[in-house]
This record gives sequence, structure tokens and C-alpha cells, in this order.
Amino acid sequence: MKYLNDGNNPRHTETQLCHVGREPSKHAGMVNVPIYRGSTILSETLEEWESRRRNPIPSYGRFGSPLSRAFEAAICELEGGHRSILFPSGLSACTHSLLGVLKAGDHLLISDSVYQPVRVFADQVLARLRIEVQYFRPTQGSELSTKIKANTRAVYLESPGSMTFEVQDVPALAAIAHRSDALVIMDNSWATPLFFKAFDHGVDISIHAATKYIVGHSDALLGIATANEAAWPTLQSSAHHFGEIAGPDDIYLALRGLRTLAVRMKQHWDNGLKLAESLQSHPAVDKVLHPALPNDPGYAIWKRDFLGASGLFGVVLKPMSRPQLSVLFNSLRLFGIGASWGGFESLVLLVDPPKRTETPLAFEGPLIRIHAGMERASDLIADTHQALQAAGEVTVGRVARREEGAMIG
Repeated sequence: MKYLNDGNNPRHTETQLCHVGREPSKHAGMVNVPIYRGSTILSETLEEWESRRRNPIPSYGRFGSPLSRAFEAAICELEGGHRSILFPSGLSACTHSLLGVLKAGDHLLISDSVYQPVRVFADQVLARLRIEVQYFRPTQGSELSTKIKANTRAVYLESPGSMTFEVQDVPALAAIAHRSDALVIMDNSWATPLFFKAFDHGVDISIHAATKYIVGHSDALLGIATANEAAWPTLQSSAHHFGEIAGPDDIYLALRGLRTLAVRMKQHWDNGLKLAESLQSHPAVDKVLHPALPNDPGYAIWKRDFLGASGLFGVVLKPMSRPQLSVLFNSLRLFGIGASWGGFESLVLLVDPPKRTETPLAFEGPLIRIHAGMERASDLIADTHQALQAAGEVTVGRVARREEGAMIG
């Protein structure tokens, strides 16, 4: 891991993760910040109350607790931003970051490979608020230049792209946006704060679905957004105006999960890449969508800008019948079928062709999304390959029966 400089004391990321957001002396010596539950926060004097009223953060439970502030401080330090704020889900962090920045009459540019719920929010909610939404091809920086308008307020990125894993040249796109005074918002969930340093690459607001890798155990829902100093006031006011607050138990699980993030991400990276490499040459596979593969179109940018990869990637299969798909999924023993990712467990999901308006997809076969968990890589490879073989044998069996029937006739 690279050193992260926190001022006068540069530390490795693994060391940082063990210490950020921890002040045992303030919590009766507890190693972990305890769970704080509560709405009312009492003051002992009128003067104390009035002092808190001028700074509402410690005066009411909706504005946070020592636990939420510890987690926000930890993520902010890892991100290298100015301040962070929590939301009850990853999507909430995405939508409220947009709402904080945009107003009626503004123009928003979004990567065409964006997370589908964000696209729905933009098309259905932002449009209703008279905010103009336009999409651009994620790998075409020159196209972004042609779509920037005088009223473009923000450019929304997600790299790699959702489902199809296109890597965007974030520094180049950010430079284009900033020339027009537009803010850059990025969903950074795939890489985590460890593997992509958003603020070093020109991002103004970095978003994480902490539900995923930060929690790491599929047992909590949480989102967090971090802003630089210029973007912080709009992000903070949006969260407070909408009354968004995360539950204390979920925050506690996220802060605890953060301690092992570096160890887990190494395993996800290694497992995902080994599994992706093994699938590239499989006869049932048309294409593997993983930016850390040397033959991936986004590999050069990934190698330049990222410090690692996660366990999430896509696989385009060759044309396969519904019975074959059923056999494929039902034959897997180590992969659950589930919509989330980022936990210790491996997952696989059959996905509909993602909606694209600027870059139509032309996959001939089914698209599946794979999350490589923390099992041994060789076991995941063996399980995936035996399931693909079982699916292939469905066709072989049918052909054999047809041929046998023709001979008898």
C-alpha cells in the first residue's frame, strides 16, 4: 500500500484504518466507539444550550452523535476531502448530493453508464424539478466538451461504469467540467477510498455506498458523501434540509467493518482478477468486463489512476437458452443470487441489458454480474467452471436425443 500523508505523520493505509475515528479516552477507554442512541441531548445550563444552538450539530440527535462523527471523520481522512456526511443508503447519498448542487434551470451531465437507480432519479425526479438532464458517453471526453452549456452545474461520474465497467478518464473529464465552473460528483463505491483517490483526480464530491465494501458483511445499509471545501456547504445543507439520518447500529457496523477493509479488498481484488482471467478462455464466455485485465479497453487508465481493483465485474456469455441459464445458476454452490455486493460472500446475478441512450449495447448473449467474495480463488474458479459445463451439457443432451430419435425413425 502507498503512504497516505496526514500532515506530519505519514502512515500506511493499513495502519490508518486501525486508528482513524478512534479516541478511546473520550469513550471510557473503549477500543470501539460505542453505539449512541438518542434524540434529545440535554444541556446543564442556559448558556450551554445557547452555545449549542449557535452550532446545531451537538444539540439534537438528527444532527449526529459521537459515533456518526467518528465514522465521518474516518472516511474523510481516507478520502482526503474536507468533510463527510452520512446518509441512510448509498442511493440516498447519490440523490442528495445532486439535490444539494442543483436547482431549477440548471443543466446536469451524467455518464451513460451510471447506476440505474440514479438514472431513474434523474429522469423522473430531477426532470420534474425543471433540471435539464443529459447523458454522455463515458469514454469520450471530447463529447463532454461539446455538451457543456452555460448553465451546466454538475457532471456526474461513475468509474468503472455500472454493469458494463467502462473506466472513465476522471482527471480529463474533471478538467473539462471545471473550465465551465461545473462541480464533479462521482460514485466511487467500486474502488473504495483505498483504491481510487477521488480528490487527487479532480472530483468535488465523492460518494460511497458504504453498504458494500465498507460494511463488508451484508448486514447494514449506509451511504456517505465527502466534499472538498468548496462543495461542502451545498452537500451539508441538502442532507440537513431533508432530515436524512442513518441508524446508529448501521453506523457502528460500518465503522467496525472499516478496520478490515484493506485486508478484505486485497482478497477481493485477487479473487476477482483470478476468476475473471479463468473465464476469458472459457468456450461459453463471449467477453469478460474487468478493467484490471490487460486486454480491457479501460486497462491503461485503470493502471494509471487506480491503486487496486474490487471483486465486482461482468461477464457476457455466448447465446444461451433459458433452460441452460437455469442450470448454470442452479448448479453454482458457492455463489448466492443477490442484488447487492461488497460482502464477504460471492454473488452472481443475471442482469437485464442496462439502459443506454448514447452508447447502445450489442451483447448477443446474457450479461451476468459476478462478485468474487473471500473464499479461496481456486474454489470459486472450480465452481464457476463446473456450472458452465453443466449448462453446456443441457444442449449436448438434447442434440443427442434428437439424433437418436432421427436414427430410429
